[in-house]
This record gives sequence, C-alpha cells and structure tokens, in this order.
Amino acid sequence: MKGIILAGGSGTRLYPLTTVTSKQLLPVYDKPMIYYPLSVLMMAGIKDILIISTPHDLPNFHNLLGDGSRYGVHLSYKVQPRPEGLAQAFVLGEEFIAGEPCALVLGDNIFYGNGLRSLLLRAVSASEQHATVFGYYVDDPERYGVVEFDENNHAVSIVEKPEHPASNYAVTGLYFYDARVTEFAKEVKPSARGELEITDLNRIYLEDESLNVTTLGRGYAWLDTGTMDSLYEAGEFVRTVQRAQGLPISVLEEIAFENGWIERDRLFEAAKRYGKSPYGLHLRDVAERRIISRPKD
Repeated sequence: MKGIILAGGSGTRLYPLTTVTSKQLLPVYDKPMIYYPLSVLMMAGIKDILIISTPHDLPNFHNLLGDGSRYGVHLSYKVQPRPEGLAQAFVLGEEFIAGEPCALVLGDNIFYGNGLRSLLLRAVSASEQHATVFGYYVDDPERYGVVEFDENNHAVSIVEKPEHPASNYAVTGLYFYDARVTEFAKEVKPSARGELEITDLNRIYLEDESLNVTTLGRGYAWLDTGTMDSLYEAGEFVRTVQRAQGLPISVLEEIAFENGWIERDRLFEAAKRYGKSPYGLHLRDVAERRIISRPKD
C-alpha cells in the first residue's frame, strides 16, 4: 500500500504564523506538525509515502525529512500548484500510486489512542476491495463531512458541511482506499467552490457498497490543527499525554525500530544527532533497552 500526506494550502487562518512557512512545519508542542500524520502511516506499515505541498514549502519538507531512509521509509515529493480539493491528491499522485491501494492523511491532523495501530492495520487489510474512513463525534458537525447511519449503524450517506447534520459524526482526515481510487477520483467533478471534494469520492465508494466507516470511540483523540485555538490545544494535548505517561508520542525512529525497518545502531545515530533534547534522550533510552518497545497492538 502507498501513502500520501497532503500538506498544501496557504494556512491563512494561522496568519501571520504561516506567512513564511507551511503550517505543517509549525511545532505541535515538541515536534513539527508533520511528524504526527507521518507516524500514523508508519504505524499502518506503509513505507512508500508521497508528500504533496506548495512549490514554496516543498523544499523545507525535504530539508526536514530527506528521503526518509533514516526512518526506514521512502519519501517522494510532489508539487501542488493550487489547492483544488483533497481528492486532487489522487490525481496528482497517480504515477506514484501506480494502481495500488493508497492511504491519505491530512498534514494537519493528529490521531491518538490505545489500539490505534490495530485499527490502521485492519483498514490496510480491507483496502484490497474496500475503502475505510473514520468517524469521530464532534460538537460542530456542520464544519465537516458528516456521516448518517441507519438503525444498524451502517453508513447510508455522507454530506459535506450540512446545514442540518444528520449526526454528530464527522469524517476525519484519514482515508484508506483500494486500487480503484485514482479511477474514482477522476470521476469527481469540481464543487460549487471549485474543489474536488473528498466527500464526493467517499460517496462513490458508498454507492458502490464498498465503504467502511469505523467510528473512533472515547479512547481516541482526533485533532485538526487548522486554527489558532486548535493548534494551541493540540500542543497542550501532546504535552499532557507525554507528561502523564512520561514518554513522547509520534517518535518516527522508534516506530521504525518497532516495525523492524531500522536497526538499533540507527537509534544511537539519531540519538546523537538530536543530542540532549528530550527527543534525543528518549531515543537513547530505547536504544539502550531502558524502555521496552511498545507491543504491536
């Protein structure tokens, strides 16, 4: 399976912070924002990943992440000349996808929860013939694509930013699709605001009876960091979780090590690179076996 991180857009809601840099490069507590969605794809076992961003910001992503080899993955980069909807990622990434199943995660989304890896791996397994999206309970569903369920909790409709939402379950910014995704994405027509809406792509799968909607329960957190308040709250969330458990989250080299993608000596190299920062000290603890590698739940 391939993976795409969509990290484009101008981030106008975060001006002046984003006047000179991408919002996905802003810090969320102690790590660049893009570390969090990248960690999700890595936990799903996805090694071949495309990062899509603006012509101005793409070199900075490359400077930060390189070719991905130090994380045990292969990173490619693609320019998005203009932000024309989330489904555009599959049109821009057609050559990269090359007829395989593909996951998409938005570069400003954070996911956290015990058992998340298991949900991700099930979505990957289902992508042979189905698409999987995740529903999350929100207080303001009118801001999102909203899922309507029948009495058996099966999804029957998805509506983008409805005036009268049929439920409080929003579709999050994480999507898994089968090999038909590029073909279906080409069928999506621009909406009234001139964008290729991801909701319309999901609706194609829903009408094909091949869309799985998995709801994230109370043990999970989904954070969309597109506004000033939500960016601050995401940083506070990460800080609170890390202080409570005494361990950092979304540590890319640690995930790569758990997946068997890099050897222990690479952890030592990374620890040396990051020095006495909490990130570097944590990697040294993992490398020296002071911290037991997390189970693949």
